[in-house]
Amino acid sequence: MAKAVSFRQELNELTEEQERAKISVNDLITKACAQALKEHPYVNGSYLEEEGELRLYNDVHVGVAVAIDEGLVTPVIRNVDRKGLGQIAAETREKAERARNRDLAPDEMEGSTFTTSNLGMFGIEDFTAIVNPPNACILAIGEVRETPVVEEGELAVGTRMKMTLSCDHRIVDGATGAQFLATVREYLEEPMSLML
Repeated sequence: MAKAVSFRQELNELTEEQERAKISVNDLITKACAQALKEHPYVNGSYLEEEGELRLYNDVHVGVAVAIDEGLVTPVIRNVDRKGLGQIAAETREKAERARNRDLAPDEMEGSTFTTSNLGMFGIEDFTAIVNPPNACILAIGEVRETPVVEEGELAVGTRMKMTLSCDHRIVDGATGAQFLATVREYLEEPMSLML
């Protein structure tokens, strides 16, 4: 995550100058997921039990879990793949704030095609999230932290983050899930690619 953290710092110098919403690590992850969902359509799908069929979606609507006193709510950021990081940041902040104030309309929490849950701000390194039907998957995101790593045979300090993908195996098996995660990782390790 070293490049992602550095990229975020550079972006936030611009957002501060322009008095725009700051970009969070979660915003980078949301955008990386949106790009990866276009490349892995089954992860952006549903198994519809009553119909006994799979449905793949063209639109990418990411539910972002927000903690409130009574539990979790998931405001949906619609068409994330077509939005820039600044727009994602502003919309996520605004909806998260309204969620905490219990001011979200029901339709603002419906229609996600994928969900993320980030507990990194609580110092959680890794966890497993439960799939939010009808989504096929949910991504659990841990804290970005410095940790000892071996780079080119030498011990160094690296910036790492753990992610865990829970999948509805009726539509996304382990191999498909792993390919999606690898794509998300590639975007985060080369965050300039999120601008393309």
